[in-house]
Amino acid sequence: MSSVSSDDDMPLSRTNGHVSSATISKDEDRRLDKSMSKGKSLPEGLSIRNGPVLEESTTNGVAKRKSRASNASAVNYKDESDSEDGAPLAKRRKSSNKVDIDSDDEPISKKKNVKLPPSYKETSVALSDDDDEPLGNRLAKEKANFSEKSKKKPTPKKVVKDESDDEPLSKPAKRRQSNGASASASKKANGVKKEESDSDDAPMVKRAKTAPSATKAKATTTAKKPAAKKAAASKKAKSEDPDDEDEEAEEEYKWWEEGPKDDDSIKWNTLEHNGVIFAPEYEPLPKDVKLYYDGKPVELHVEAEEVATYFGFMLHSTQNVENPVFQKNFFGDFKEVLKKTGGAKDRNGNKVDIKEFAKLDFTKIYEFEKARNDAKKARSAAEKKAAKAEKDKLEAPYMYCKWDGRKEKVGNFRVEPPGLFRGRGAHPKTGKVKKRVLPEQVTINIGKEAKVPSPPPGHKWKAVQHDNKATWLAMWQENVNNNYKYVMLAANSSTKQKSDYEKFEKARELNKHIDRIRADYEKDLKSEVMADRQRATAMYLIDKFALRAGNEKNTDEEAETVGCCSLKYEHVTLRAPNTVIFDFLGKDSIRFYNEFTVSDQVFKNLKLFKKAPKSAGDDIFDRLNTSQLNKHLSSYMPGLTAKVFRTYNASHTMSKLLQELGKKKENRNLTTAEYLKLYNDANREVAILCNHKRTVGAAHEAQMEKLGDRIKGLQYQKWRTKMMMLDLDPKLKKKKGAEFFELDSELDEKWVLEHQTFLVEQERTKITKKFEKENEKRVADKEKPLPEKELKDRLKTADELAAKFKKENKSKKVEAEGKSPTIEKLETQIKKIDERIRNLNLQAEDREGNKEVALGTSKINYIDPRLTVVFCAKFKVPIEKFFSKTLREKFKWAIESIGDNDTWEF
Repeated sequence: MSSVSSDDDMPLSRTNGHVSSATISKDEDRRLDKSMSKGKSLPEGLSIRNGPVLEESTTNGVAKRKSRASNASAVNYKDESDSEDGAPLAKRRKSSNKVDIDSDDEPISKKKNVKLPPSYKETSVALSDDDDEPLGNRLAKEKANFSEKSKKKPTPKKVVKDESDDEPLSKPAKRRQSNGASASASKKANGVKKEESDSDDAPMVKRAKTAPSATKAKATTTAKKPAAKKAAASKKAKSEDPDDEDEEAEEEYKWWEEGPKDDDSIKWNTLEHNGVIFAPEYEPLPKDVKLYYDGKPVELHVEAEEVATYFGFMLHSTQNVENPVFQKNFFGDFKEVLKKTGGAKDRNGNKVDIKEFAKLDFTKIYEFEKARNDAKKARSAAEKKAAKAEKDKLEAPYMYCKWDGRKEKVGNFRVEPPGLFRGRGAHPKTGKVKKRVLPEQVTINIGKEAKVPSPPPGHKWKAVQHDNKATWLAMWQENVNNNYKYVMLAANSSTKQKSDYEKFEKARELNKHIDRIRADYEKDLKSEVMADRQRATAMYLIDKFALRAGNEKNTDEEAETVGCCSLKYEHVTLRAPNTVIFDFLGKDSIRFYNEFTVSDQVFKNLKLFKKAPKSAGDDIFDRLNTSQLNKHLSSYMPGLTAKVFRTYNASHTMSKLLQELGKKKENRNLTTAEYLKLYNDANREVAILCNHKRTVGAAHEAQMEKLGDRIKGLQYQKWRTKMMMLDLDPKLKKKKGAEFFELDSELDEKWVLEHQTFLVEQERTKITKKFEKENEKRVADKEKPLPEKELKDRLKTADELAAKFKKENKSKKVEAEGKSPTIEKLETQIKKIDERIRNLNLQAEDREGNKEVALGTSKINYIDPRLTVVFCAKFKVPIEKFFSKTLREKFKWAIESIGDNDTWEF
């Protein structure tokens, strides 16, 4: 599918510098082939674009980035579908200023000989049990074996959906009941039991239940009579308390059972909500807490003092406050605020000229904030409960909206508080002041017939609109990057779930086209048209190595991050015979440094694209941009973009890996922990494929050591239990052999003594905490607290335990414990301990294998959740082991649409 692209098709920003010729002559092709046969490479040497690659604990000189949301309360699952589709056209950012990338993670380095992810015609990859082999090498070997396996196209199995599929997988006991026999069915809405909730979770208004479908009417008939009595009683109780009217259970909206809409662009017909919560007003510091300059306290206007607290409260975050760029940007904005508010003054009212950042001392401000936070943490349980109740009461009106008459949860209803912009990686604007957002900056989107929420007293909204083609409820523009912020529905809302569903369905659709696409770009790798050859090479890199597409950026205003289409001369180094070294800043300014082995033709093309007179600053793909690439891809399939390849390759690979697991006899009748590790092993392979890498956490070694101590603790407990058996029957030593009763070789005498001390202190802490909680409860109930003597009496248990250990160490004997101990009971205990040890060992292996690989990103954003549900159904593993409560709500459509069906395929 070749097409000639002229210079006119390129954005102006791409015509600057040296541009490749429009066509490639046959003579030039032959000259390149000849130079490659001699082993020449262009350019010579290694790109040191971002400095040498040292330890991976830092990135571009900045400590490892931690994942954080802009708002602590917001649940944000950013994926390809979370775009600006709901934004008004006038407000959307231009594509030239937006990086077209979709993942948080840096690629795995040193992956060589990696072949193309398989098409749907190819067979699956067998999992390797050798965790000692580097992950990248293992994946390369496994993917190399694809071509040696059967090339038969898998026959898709017809999915037969029955009524039981409507039941959540997390309720297996319920699904085993017969369709018509459950009298409790009437307590559910559409077969799903309503969870208990407080008044904050109540719907904003009552709404009538929709009639059950004809297919379920018969099944629910037997439950109507008993349910009617309870419903009547419930209705009577509610009529006595009008405030509880909203507590009535509403029928669950199963959008995945509906047919396609006539107009998909219409997102809602009616929309009601209560707006947003603004950040609280600034509370001035106490008079004795000051900013110091050159060792002396200074007086500041309240606005300047607030900006000073932004930096002072962050002194604990050394990776930010010690960053020279962060300091420079903050100081620049701080001086502007000082100039605007009259500057700083000393105690006598004389003006203080603040010129040097190094002379500023925020220590007193930090100490004040730390003391305030410590006091907050030290509050009693009753005080914390009261504070939470007050907070919940304030937020309750904003947590839910009414979307087409349905109650839907709002994701981020709080406006970001003012502070300092941190950014990610080496962001050029880190440290700049994020100004307070006022109602005059906020646009509200709401239904025409709905009541417009009132802004705070003395303020007004910037605008109110009724755009039912947008999915956002409120919008404003922040001052640092001039980006638009949106209040959207929560991740578990029907709108977000539909977006997830459509994303994975689009990836499934790619199954039908992937072979043709690959065949076409392989052909175009040799095209005489430069634009087509560049496009084919970019598609090869995106498909094979999961490079993000990238786009042109304004580097004066934004971080200098790039993707495949915006790679420059200095980002790519070629090393004969066919190794390509990438070194650039990817998404979030995280360094991408990687070496890949490519085909001879791709190596030759990249050499051509770097041909003199090109030099640093010139584009590699100077006749291609992301828009052109995606336009070409859409000719194969509507809506196909470079992003879809990542989802397709991840889900397709996971599907094949799970199918392979199901075929192995040794994977039957395993424990839940063993199935969990098998799944994580497969997920790890997908994460490697998607280049989801993370640096080893500073706490990893400590966590592994702690896990090792837990295993040793169980081994010690197992030994004590065996010694109790000897106490009951000394003849067992001869019967079972002396070796059976020996202490594990890993448990030396020093460790045993330390562990015994730990157990005694653990018992003391447990008793003390329980005592304190009891007293807090008694005080809350206005009862007299227990005396300290009671605590001393209880702590005698710990003293007795210490004395017991001392006696055991001396006598080398352990007295049998428990009520009526027997040999049989003790043997049962040993079996349980063995099971716990085995599970912890599996957990340790899993954690060690994941120390450099981020599994969460692939599981949440790239692997079709229906594959996880199928895995659970096939091996009878609870879905809770893989999806948290939040994820179960987010992927409810996948859980309920698949149900117990273990034959569904991606």
